[in-house]
Order: sequence, then structure tokens, then C-alpha cells
Amino acid sequence: MTVRVEAAVDSLDDALAAVDGGADRLELCANLSVGGTTPDRTLIEAVLGRVEIPVYAMIRPRGGSFVYSGDELDGMRRDLESAIAAGCAGVVLGVLDHTNRVDVEQTRLLADIAGGERVTFHRAFDRTPDIFAAADAIISIGISRVLTSGGASNAQEGAEVLAALIDHCAGRLEILAGGGVRAHNVCDIIRRAKVREVHARCECDAGRVRAIKESVSKC
Repeated sequence: MTVRVEAAVDSLDDALAAVDGGADRLELCANLSVGGTTPDRTLIEAVLGRVEIPVYAMIRPRGGSFVYSGDELDGMRRDLESAIAAGCAGVVLGVLDHTNRVDVEQTRLLADIAGGERVTFHRAFDRTPDIFAAADAIISIGISRVLTSGGASNAQEGAEVLAALIDHCAGRLEILAGGGVRAHNVCDIIRRAKVREVHARCECDAGRVRAIKESVSKC
């Protein structure tokens, strides 16, 4: 089974290091210290001009809650359109309502701009009260992938739930395991969760990504 490695990056140096380490896809953000926010157009264009692997841009106006105001949602739509126009392969986003359930209406409006097959729903998913219901909602929108730790603090702790989620989705949604993925535990996550994609932060360290890739190749 081929397992793809996605690297989260928030600078050009991070992006180049991740590619050097063998990453298969980039999640491009600003402010990874708060979980990632929307990168500016200058950074997007700089990264796209230097890498050949797919780049997914984070669409998130701020850290904190995933419940957004009308003005924030308008800004997200503009940022999303800009990222796709710049040449990003896809986007990473998520909108919750005041009960922390997936806001289907607002998420659909955003996903439709990019095309659901080019959208990853981010770890706002793990804040929902029922991740299986959240997965069904995301599938109904047409989104193709979700980044999740299975509702746990990290993907290793959530591995059994991730496996159950994969069974529940039955191929309708790609499960991207993220949260604490490292070279020493990635094989355990893959074996127990049965995932085909993992997500890890690069932190300008090609060696970290390379070590994960090497571990994956031996799983």
C-alpha cells in the first residue's frame, strides 16, 4: 500500500525543506503556531514558483474558533478564489456552527468555489461532537478529504477511531491522519488506522520529513 506524506509549512524555506525531504503534498499556511491561517498571495506565488508537488492553501482568517462572521466568510471566499487563481492544487478549510457541528451551508458555499474534490476539511473536524455524523455531512458537500486525529489529541491515540471512520466512510472520503505524526510512530498509526495518507509539520527540517518517508517505506 502506498502511503502519501503531506507536510504542513508556513514559509518558503519550510516548503523547500519539505520537498527535499520527499513530501508528496504541501499544506501551505501562515502562523502554524496557532494551527495555520491563510498565507498571503506573495507566499503562495513564491512557493508555487519553486515546487512541483501539489500545494493546498489553508483558508482560515484567524486562529481560535471555527465559527465565522459574515465578514470573515466573505474574506475566506476572496482568499479561496485568489489561491485557486494563483495555481494551488486545492485548499484546506472548515466552518462549524455554534454547536460545533459542520456548518453545511457555509462550507458548501466555499467548497463549491474550488470544487469539492480539491478541498480538505481541516481539524475543525476533531472539535465536532460526533465525527461520524461530521464525516457524513462533509461527504454530502462533496469534499474529498478530511484531516483528523480521530478526535484524540494525536493520531496515534486516535488510531482505532480513525480505522472505524475509514470503515464508516467506505471510500467516500479520504482520511488524512494528522496530529503528532513522527518517524517513530508513523508505522503504528498506519497499521492500526489503515490510513493511506499522513500529515506532519515540517518546521524547516528536511530530515524530519525524510525520516517519516523512510519509516513509511518500511511499514
